[in-house]
Amino acid sequence: MKRSYSLFFSALLLCSIVMAQDDSHYQTPPKDITDLALSKPTPTVTVDGKGQWMIIIERASFPTIEELAQPEYRIAGIRWNPANFGGSRTTYFNSLQFKNLKTGKTTTLTGIPEDLKGTSLQWSPDQASVAFLHHGNDRIDIYTAKPADGIAKKINGKPVNAVIGSSFSWVNNDMIIYKSAVGSGKAEPVKKAAPTGPVIQESLGKAAASRTYQDLIKSPHDELLFEYYATAQLMQIQLSGSDVVEKPIGEPAIYRSFSVSPDKQYILKGVIQKPFSYLVPWSGFPSSYTVTDMAGKTVRTITNNPSSEGAPIGFDDVVSFPRNIDWRDDEPSTIYYVQALDKGLGRTTSANRDAVYTLTASGNEQPKELVRTKRRFRGIDWGNAQTALLYEAMFADRKSRINLLNPATGAVDSLHERSSNDAYNDLGNVVSTRNEYGRQVIKIMKSGDILLTSSGSSPNGDLPLLRSLNLKTRATRELWRSQEGVYEFVVDILDAENGDFITRRETPTETPNFYMRNFRKPSKKGGLALTNFTNPYPQLEGVSKEKISYRRADGIDLTATLYLPKSYDAKKDGPLPVLIWAYPREYKSAADAAQVRGSKYTFTSVSYGGPVFWATQGYAVLDNAEMPIVGEGSKEPNDNFIPQLYLNAHAAIQAVASRGVGDSNRVGVGGHSYGAFMTANLLAHTNLFKAGIARSGAYNRTLTPFGFQAEERTYWEAPDVYFNMSPFSFANKIKTPLLLIHGEMDNNSGTFPIQSERLYNAVKGHGGTVRYITLPYESHGYASKENILHMLWEQHQWLEKYVKQPDSKKAF
Repeated sequence: MKRSYSLFFSALLLCSIVMAQDDSHYQTPPKDITDLALSKPTPTVTVDGKGQWMIIIERASFPTIEELAQPEYRIAGIRWNPANFGGSRTTYFNSLQFKNLKTGKTTTLTGIPEDLKGTSLQWSPDQASVAFLHHGNDRIDIYTAKPADGIAKKINGKPVNAVIGSSFSWVNNDMIIYKSAVGSGKAEPVKKAAPTGPVIQESLGKAAASRTYQDLIKSPHDELLFEYYATAQLMQIQLSGSDVVEKPIGEPAIYRSFSVSPDKQYILKGVIQKPFSYLVPWSGFPSSYTVTDMAGKTVRTITNNPSSEGAPIGFDDVVSFPRNIDWRDDEPSTIYYVQALDKGLGRTTSANRDAVYTLTASGNEQPKELVRTKRRFRGIDWGNAQTALLYEAMFADRKSRINLLNPATGAVDSLHERSSNDAYNDLGNVVSTRNEYGRQVIKIMKSGDILLTSSGSSPNGDLPLLRSLNLKTRATRELWRSQEGVYEFVVDILDAENGDFITRRETPTETPNFYMRNFRKPSKKGGLALTNFTNPYPQLEGVSKEKISYRRADGIDLTATLYLPKSYDAKKDGPLPVLIWAYPREYKSAADAAQVRGSKYTFTSVSYGGPVFWATQGYAVLDNAEMPIVGEGSKEPNDNFIPQLYLNAHAAIQAVASRGVGDSNRVGVGGHSYGAFMTANLLAHTNLFKAGIARSGAYNRTLTPFGFQAEERTYWEAPDVYFNMSPFSFANKIKTPLLLIHGEMDNNSGTFPIQSERLYNAVKGHGGTVRYITLPYESHGYASKENILHMLWEQHQWLEKYVKQPDSKKAF
């Protein structure tokens, strides 16, 4: 009898295991959601600087799970495909079309591989040719093509190395330099069956705080693999003449960067040195910077930088050695770099934060100090000998400044200052042009004006604009602005003096397309249409879209985008179940937090990670519901994180309920990454929701002890903040059904899969309703068709069961 019972229970256990395995097969969501997710997105474009050719770029579809499951190494903070010495998680284009903007004729590029996996499209200096990479199964190659003939050809002899940094660059119209994979075709280092000893790390009393980086070197074998795959040989390809001539430049090395001087006489090389770090990714490894001639002979050493281990990690902190090492775009062969004057410590008091130095490529003079900054250096736009724009900012006070710099004298004059959170007063991005060296520099008009493009943020939403700024008088003038009712922004300035430029235009019902305009001869007809892309999302036709405004209890104005189902009538159909999707952001000013962001006139685009799918399934969807976290004065935003989350969420629910379109008793909330963190906190501290969806989040902040998101303080400086902001600390209070989804191979700093694993176990251990999905081979963002469709199925089932029909006993 005991044997019979034993057999019975064994069979029952086996049956339950089989059923559990069957239940874990890939599923697909309803047809409308599937069709939307797999829709071919609107192409992107790039236009040559002469306004003659437009390239229409079509993105490849989602890879299959089989493609994602190909071998991958995750070492030194990067992920690569060992089969072809290239990135393992890359978004490709699979088609290029050349459109002649003068004649309107479009030609599809030929001569490319049938299964093109293209990246890194670059125009030649004269804009007559393009080059790009094709990622094959066992090697990466460079193809070039002239839009005039539309035929591509492979130009490299050796396989390209695209493991780290840029892999190729045009030198002139007839020459390209690229990195070849030295190890291609050779056996990789073999891992010994038994280690020669333990892995040892040691600290001898020097502070060495470190962020929670993923995929770091963990063993001597990892070091060997990184060196093997990252080592490259610089190669020069001469394209002129009937035959392609290829020759090496210098010796193989691990190149973190390489760039040719504006006058094409020198190469600035950044080379990674040993010892490799186990605490920081490759970008923080010791590196030497040298200048060589075009044959590879060293003519000057710029600096030998140590590892960034132990460097301060505050948001205003930087390394104490030279950084931002690059060529000046406005001179033949002058190098500039930046070095901290405050030892890189942003929290200390200092009259000046950084200094910019210059030196010639081939000389032996000491570096010359060009200018000092009051705040942390954020970049330079070079113009000519008398004109440059110098950018500086500090995170601590959220202040940024644009300075007018005279490179000849070092004289600095403040041009514009604002809060970095103040979108309304953003001056914009400077318009550039190619100079005599083929480098992008500030376009200075004959009038002495420069041009700037801006998102045009305003209380009426974003109305992108093009403006001029006179550098002498500081007077600004609006040259063109998107009209009310449409969302249109500047893509490229073709002829600044004549006024020709290209825009991308869309409306809530019109697919984005590209137009030729002229700001000197404005046309009310909308300019000349350059493309005629059709709606890729017919399933959304009839779905209404509205940017709504509402106010939270403490007076801060908020916005969100509301989607309602096709043919929905609030009076007839009544309030709908609601899905709110959001992502918190931090501000130091309530006024900045209350600014209107985004536009109500954009076309509804679909991303696999967004919530708009459920507008086709009978839900009111509130997307991009603003979740500002404000800390004014001496207060940091996170000092009051949870109460402000409640205010934001409550205001969003009341906004849809007061319109009569949302049922405040049937609301789900979701988000990705920091939005997932938000979701778990809302379920732990409020009773506002029927269910939550949290994807790839971090839930225990003690696992990110040296800062996270916009929190600069460490765990030891603000332990209460870390504890109270961690939903893991309150897992016993999470009784609202929570769906956790995480990529098995998440590479994002801090969002290790263990974050979801531990929260799942904690909620489960306290009797909460929780489901945890691990998506095989996925990183922080998801890629494969099967995983994405299954994710959407999981989310749909969760919403149907716990939000639309909260009392239903329906099982998965």
